[in-house]
Amino acid sequence: MKFLTLLATLLISFSLWSDEAIPERPVETSLQSFSHQGKTILALSFRNAPHWHTYWKNPGDAGLPTEIKPENFTIKEFTWPTPKRFIEKGDILAYGYDGAYTRFFEIESTKSKDLKLTSTWLVCKHICIPGKVDITATYEGKNLTNSSAKDFLLTEEELTERFNALPKKRDWPKELDFVLKKGKEDNTLVAYYNMENPGGNALKRPLGMLTPFRQELLDIQREKLFQNAKGSLFGKMKISWDGEYMDPVVPFPKNGKFSVPVTFSFLWQNPVTSEVSVIEKELTGFDLEGADTLEALMGGMTFIKPQNPSGDGKLETAKNAGDNGAGSTPVSTSFLSMLLFAFIGGLILNVMPCVLPVISLKLFGLVVHSDESRGAILRHNIFYTLGVLSTFLLLSLSVLALKSTGENVGWGFQLQSPIFVSLMIAVLFVFSLNLFGLYEFQTPGGKVLGDVQIKKGNAGDFFSGVLATVLSTPCSAPFLGTALTFAFTSSTLEILLIFQAIGLGLAFPFLMTGIFPNTIKFLPKPGMWMESVKKFLGLTLLLTALWLLDVFISLTNGNLPLMKLNTGLVLLFFAFYFQKHISQKKMWRALFFVAALLPFYMLYSKPMSAPSNKTAAGSDLINEKNASGKVLWEKWSEDKMKEYQQGGETVFLDFTAKWCFTCKVNEKLVLDTQGFKDLVQEKNLKLLLGDWTKYDPVIGAFLKKHGFVGVPAYFIQKPDGSLVKLGETITLSKIRENL
Repeated sequence: MKFLTLLATLLISFSLWSDEAIPERPVETSLQSFSHQGKTILALSFRNAPHWHTYWKNPGDAGLPTEIKPENFTIKEFTWPTPKRFIEKGDILAYGYDGAYTRFFEIESTKSKDLKLTSTWLVCKHICIPGKVDITATYEGKNLTNSSAKDFLLTEEELTERFNALPKKRDWPKELDFVLKKGKEDNTLVAYYNMENPGGNALKRPLGMLTPFRQELLDIQREKLFQNAKGSLFGKMKISWDGEYMDPVVPFPKNGKFSVPVTFSFLWQNPVTSEVSVIEKELTGFDLEGADTLEALMGGMTFIKPQNPSGDGKLETAKNAGDNGAGSTPVSTSFLSMLLFAFIGGLILNVMPCVLPVISLKLFGLVVHSDESRGAILRHNIFYTLGVLSTFLLLSLSVLALKSTGENVGWGFQLQSPIFVSLMIAVLFVFSLNLFGLYEFQTPGGKVLGDVQIKKGNAGDFFSGVLATVLSTPCSAPFLGTALTFAFTSSTLEILLIFQAIGLGLAFPFLMTGIFPNTIKFLPKPGMWMESVKKFLGLTLLLTALWLLDVFISLTNGNLPLMKLNTGLVLLFFAFYFQKHISQKKMWRALFFVAALLPFYMLYSKPMSAPSNKTAAGSDLINEKNASGKVLWEKWSEDKMKEYQQGGETVFLDFTAKWCFTCKVNEKLVLDTQGFKDLVQEKNLKLLLGDWTKYDPVIGAFLKKHGFVGVPAYFIQKPDGSLVKLGETITLSKIRENL
C-alpha cells in the first residue's frame, strides 16, 4: 500500500512538473502591401510567441511547412526567408522560424477586388499545435486595404529590409565541388561536396553549408560537416530513394543512370561572405564506386557538431564522433529521463488489467517455488525476464522493419492484425484447458500442476514472459506514453534501448524476487487451495480470450472468419477432452488434433479482409457507444474538425481502440458518467471519436504529428482551431479546466 501511495505521488508530481503554459495565440499574422521598384508586393507576416517556432519549406526530420493558399486569385511567390536550424528533443532536426518573419508574393490574376486566402501552420515548443487563419482583404489598383489580418503592422522600411534579405537565386558556385555516389545500404545514395576556405572562416548562420529543399524522389538527410587542417569545408548527406513508394513506382537505378535528370536545390551559405543563396544542380546519374575513398578522407578531419555549427573552435575529431563523423554525442539528460520513464512505465504495466492474468499465473508459480533453493528461484525468474526482454526486442525490431518501409506504426500495432489476435486467442484457450485439468502442460512455475516435478521448467518460465509482454502492449501506462513517443521518433539504438527499458521494468518485480527470495515469504504455503486458484486463473485466461475475440470480430469482415475460429476452438477442446477421458490411443488422438487444426488452416489460407470503416455513421465502436444514448459521438476526421472550427464550435476528441484497456478505464471513470454528459450539454461540446482498433494510417499520422504513438489520446479543439493535448489519462476537472 505504501508503494502504491508513493507511486501515485510520483505520478502527480511528474505531471505537474511537465506542464508548461501555452500562450492563447502562439502565432499572430499581418497581411500588408508595399511598393518595391514599381511593383506592388504583398507581405504576409508571422510573429511567433517567445520560444515557439514554425517550419520552413523543408521542415526537416518532422513538422509541417507553413502554407499560403489563395482562394480567388493566383500568386507568384518569392523565395522563403532564410530559416534557422533547431535541434529538438530526441535529436530531431528541424528548419524553421522563431520570432517574426515575412513571406512575400505578387498577384498574377484576380477575379475580384475582395481577396480571400488561408494560411496554415504547425507551431511547436514542448508540444506542437496546428494553426490556421482565414484572411480577407480588398485589393484596388496597387493598394491593399481592409485586411482582416492585422495583429501587428510593419513599416514600409521594415518590409523592404526583409524583402531585400531574402535568399537570391544564383548559378552553382564554381568553388563548390559536388558529387553523388552509391551508398553502402540498398537504395541509398550519398552526396559528397567540398569548398576551399583558406581563412577557415566560420559559418555564422546556424544552417551548415548546404540546406536541402525537398525532392520528390529523394529523402535527403541532415548534413555532416568536416574541416581539414587548411580550413576547407567538406560535407556529406545520406539520401534514401523514395521512388519505391511512388505510384507508379520509380525503381532505384542500379546502373547509376536516372531515367529522368534529377535537380538538387539547396540553400548555400558561403563561408567567406556569409551570404545565403539558392542554388541548383541537375544530375543525370551517380557513381557506383568511390565512396570508401571519400569516407576514409573525411575520417581524419575535424567533425563539426550539428549543435555547434558556428565554427567557434569547440570541435571534435571525426574519428571520435562515430560513423566516421556521424555526429554522435554523449547520452543526453533527456534520453536518460526517457529511459527512466520507460522503466517506470514497464513497472506500472504489472498492475494494468491487460497483463494481470499472466502476472497472476507467475505469482502462482512463485508459490510453487517458495520451498526451493535460492538458485532455483533465481533461474526461474531469469528465464521469465529473458522471455520478456526477448519479446520486447522482437517488437522493437518489428517496429524498425515497418518504419523502414514507410509504415506509420504505433504502440499495440500487433493487435491490429487479425492473424495475430486469432493466434493469441488459441494460445490462451489451450493454456486455460491445462489449468482446468484437461492435460498436463508446463506452467510458468516450472512444475506440472499436480505436484509432479519437471526438471526442465525453463521453457515454461520463458513462455510466460513472452505472454506477459504480448498482453501488456495494448496498455499505455503513465510514463510509458512519453517514453514511447520519444522512441518511435528516435534513432535505431534509442528505440532498442527504450523497448528494453520497458521490458526490464515489466520483469523487475520478479527479477528482484529471484535475487532476494525472502521477499516471497509473504505468499501462502503450497496446499490444496492451489487447485481452486488454478481453476480461477483458467477463468481469467478465458475472459482474456473472450476480450480478444471481440477485438477479432472488429478486425474482420463478415461471420465466416469468426465461424472458422470458433470451430477450431471447439475441436481443440474436444481433442484434449478425448485424450484425457475417452482414449489414449495415438492414432485417434492424432486424428482429432489434425481435425482441430483444419479450421485454422482454412482461416489463414485466405486473406481476412478488414471491415469497412468509411461509413458516415462511423465504426462499430462508435455505434456501440451511441447505443447507450448518453452522448452522441461522431466519426473523427480532419475535415470534421475544420467544419466545427469554421462554425466556432468546441470539440472533444477521443482516440481509442477496442483492445485498449486504459481506454476502457477512462471511459468507465469519465466518459460514460453522468458528469461528462452534463459537461457536454453545459458547454455544447461536439464529440469526435477516432477508432484505431484496426490499422488506419490517417489516424496514425495525426497521432504521431501531435506527439502520440498509440491510444488513448485526448484533445480539445477550441473555437479558434487551437488544439489542447490532454494526454493519455483524463478527469472531468482536467477537461473542464482546459475548455
